[in-house]
Amino acid sequence: MTDVTVSAEAVAEVQPSGFVPEVLDDQLISQLVDRAKADGIKLTGQGGLLQQLTKRIILESALEGEITDHLGHEKHEKAGSGNTRNGTRSKTVVTEVGPVVLEVPRDREGSFEPQIVKKRQRRLTGVDEMVLSLSARGLTHGEISAHLAEVYGAEVSKATISTITDKVIDGMNEWQNRPLDSVYPVLFIDCVHVKLRDGKVANRPVYVVLAVTVEGTREILGLWAGDGGEGAKYWLQVLTEIKNRGTEDVCMVVCDGLKGLPDAIGAVWPQAITQTCVVHLLRASFRYAARQDWDKISKALKPVYTASTEDAAMERFLEFQEEWGQKYPAIVRLWENAWAEFVPFLQFDTEIRRIVCTTNAIESVNARIRKAVRARGHFPNEQAAVKCVYMAIMSLDPTGQGRKRWTQRWKAALNAFDITFDGRLSAARH
Repeated sequence: MTDVTVSAEAVAEVQPSGFVPEVLDDQLISQLVDRAKADGIKLTGQGGLLQQLTKRIILESALEGEITDHLGHEKHEKAGSGNTRNGTRSKTVVTEVGPVVLEVPRDREGSFEPQIVKKRQRRLTGVDEMVLSLSARGLTHGEISAHLAEVYGAEVSKATISTITDKVIDGMNEWQNRPLDSVYPVLFIDCVHVKLRDGKVANRPVYVVLAVTVEGTREILGLWAGDGGEGAKYWLQVLTEIKNRGTEDVCMVVCDGLKGLPDAIGAVWPQAITQTCVVHLLRASFRYAARQDWDKISKALKPVYTASTEDAAMERFLEFQEEWGQKYPAIVRLWENAWAEFVPFLQFDTEIRRIVCTTNAIESVNARIRKAVRARGHFPNEQAAVKCVYMAIMSLDPTGQGRKRWTQRWKAALNAFDITFDGRLSAARH
C-alpha cells in the first residue's frame, strides 16, 4: 500500500483552461452551498458537497489529466499511437472528507500508472497525516479508528493505523543520528518512565536531552531507551553519543540530583558546569518532612536559593540548619551533599539564574510525553514506546508560536552567557 501527496502543481496541470483559483470568490461559494441545500445535499459527511468536490474536481479531474498526458491525446480525439482509453474502474479511497468512490480511467495496453492515486493505494496522504497527528496527541489506535469511523465514516483498522505510524521509524532513526551543533549554551537532561510488557509489565526510563542553541532556539537532541532505573552510567553513554555527533563544548548542564551524574558530565565535557535543579532539591526535601511542615520548610529554604552570593547562601543555610536540623537531619544532609552542584548558578547574572536554576524548560516537554504515554498504558516493546515519545515531541509546537516565545525569552540570557563564558558561544556562531 503506497501513499502520495496530491501537490498543488499536479492538480494545476490538469485543471481546465481558464480556471483561476481566485475566481472562487464568496459569491460562487455561496451559490454552490445554496444549490446543495436546495437539492437536499449535505455539506459534509457521506455524499456531501465537500466529498463530491473532492471526487470530481480534485481527484477525477487529476486522473483524467494524467491519462491524457500518458496517451498524448484528449478524450474522443483520434489516437496517434494506437493506445486508447478503455473505460474506467471503480475504486474507493479514504480521504480527509471520508470515503470517496473514484472512477479511475484505464487504457487498452494496461500501461497507465496513475500518480495522483496510485494502483492499490487506498488512502490519501492527508489521512496518514491525520492518524499521525491524533496518535501524537495521545489517542490509542482503537480510539483513532473509532474517531475516523464516527466523524468521516471511514473504516480504518487498528492494524492499518499501526502500519501508518510505523512509517515514522525511518525518519526517527535519521533524526536520532543527525549531526549536532559544536557548542550549546545549556543542556537540560531528564528522563520519563514508560511501561513495557516484557514477560511482565515493568517501568523503563526514556532519556531526553533538550538543548538551547546559540541562536536561542530549543532543540531536542535525541531519545534513548534505558534498561532498569535511571542511572549515571547510562547517562554517560548518552552524553558520549551526543559528543560523538559533533558537540564539542557545553557551557552548562542542568539536571536533577542523580548521584554520579556530575562525574559523567565532567568526563564528557570537562569545562561544563553542572547545575542541580532547585525544584528537584525542594521536592526531595519534602519527601523527608511531614506534610504540615512543607510550607514552612519552603519559606525557610527560599533565602538560600535566592541569596545574592554563595557566602550569603551558606549563611542562610546555616540558619535553616539551626531551625530544622534537629527535626529533619535528612534534609540538611541532602542539601550538604548537593551543595557543590547547587551553588554554581549563584555566581551568574539574574538573566542566567532565572533560566538555569530549574529544569522547567524540559518539564513542559515531559508533560506532553507523559500525556501520550499514559493513554497507551503499556507498550509491547521498546521501539513502540520510543516511537510514541518521538511523535509526541514532534507535535510540540505546530504553529511555531512557542519557538518565537522561547527565543525571545532567551535573548537576555544568551548575552550574559557570551560575557560569562568568554566568547565560547561567539566562536560557535562564526
